[in-house]
Amino acid sequence: MNNSFKFLLLLISIFFVACCEDDTLIEPQLDVPATYDFQRDGASTISFSGQTTRILMGHELITALKDFEVSKEALLEMYANETAAGEDANPFAEASLNESTKSVRSKVAASTDFFAANTVDAATIKADFANWITAQANEVFPNQNQLAAAGMAGQIADGTSTRYVNALGLEYNQAVNKALIGALMVDQTLNNYLSTAVLDAGDNRTLNDASTLDGENNYTTMEHKWDEAYGYLYGTATNPANPNTSIGEADAFLNKYIGSVESDPDFTGIAADIWEAFKMGRAAIVAGEYDIRNEQADIIKEKVSNVIGIRAVYYLQQGKKAMANGNMGAAFHNLSEGFGFVYSLQFTRQANVDLPYFSKVEVDGFISDLLDESVNGFWGLSLETLDRISSMIAAQFDFTVAEAAK
Repeated sequence: MNNSFKFLLLLISIFFVACCEDDTLIEPQLDVPATYDFQRDGASTISFSGQTTRILMGHELITALKDFEVSKEALLEMYANETAAGEDANPFAEASLNESTKSVRSKVAASTDFFAANTVDAATIKADFANWITAQANEVFPNQNQLAAAGMAGQIADGTSTRYVNALGLEYNQAVNKALIGALMVDQTLNNYLSTAVLDAGDNRTLNDASTLDGENNYTTMEHKWDEAYGYLYGTATNPANPNTSIGEADAFLNKYIGSVESDPDFTGIAADIWEAFKMGRAAIVAGEYDIRNEQADIIKEKVSNVIGIRAVYYLQQGKKAMANGNMGAAFHNLSEGFGFVYSLQFTRQANVDLPYFSKVEVDGFISDLLDESVNGFWGLSLETLDRISSMIAAQFDFTVAEAAK
């Protein structure tokens, strides 16, 4: 065999090896639609009505928390929807919500990954919301016309607005609103429906590979679980298939604050990142590409968790600024929102890890620092404490206090 022929064989071998190596690097081609529109036999495979229902229930609850004519019993019924007797049996203005068997409470701190085996913390968190709701009716409502002061619940001016706070300066309605974002929307999205324990439960992969439908529905179980996660972000959007055209306008919960973070130049693009990951992950489920699905779930976990961290720091810093200017009404309003977002940190989720960015113990420590540093709560809170907590939160995420504070 002459040298020229040997050299030719060597070149051919290198060519085939290179081709084989290149083939291993080729990503599977997914059919990712322009909008969140997935169909089978010409009909939609998407359904998240339960998530829409709970978002609407949450809306009515937080609205009612500012209505001094609503009873404690009616407020608690909006939270638990346990069919109370008498005049409190149907507290929702929307009749379909009264007829629903779903509730906000049943899905608070109820994720498979974080709370299925942690019923003690789950019960404590559910009780926190019931206690805040009860305290709004028992402490704040009776003092509607009382001027708030250290140790005294009542009203306090915030520019042209009037805020209603407890004896520590906390607005319970804001605490409930922002804490529900974590305990309901974030926990169910990141730690339940996007969990591999839920997506791959039982024989879900086998059934999904075979396109076996869930009963009479036009979706597989895995497709539906992914869509239910989607529903907690976009379930009340005007156009759920293309929700970023009005991101931030659909509800007072997670959708709103994805929009708020998106509007900050330091974080522009986060809304698209979340939505594109949802689309690609859903397309990966259709294609049976579960590694890609998991990669997209991790992107969503990271980005949504960042929204919670960013807004926690934002409101703590806005509260600090208002306190420094002597505007206590604005300070308490911002700190109450910050309180809720800080509380929500325990429901965040680190990518590739079965852990939140902050544990319940750490979050309880932050809450104690905010309310218990002084016997009068926010009235005696130091600016240094707000900076310390803000710095600790930012350090766990990929942003700075200065970026989040604007």
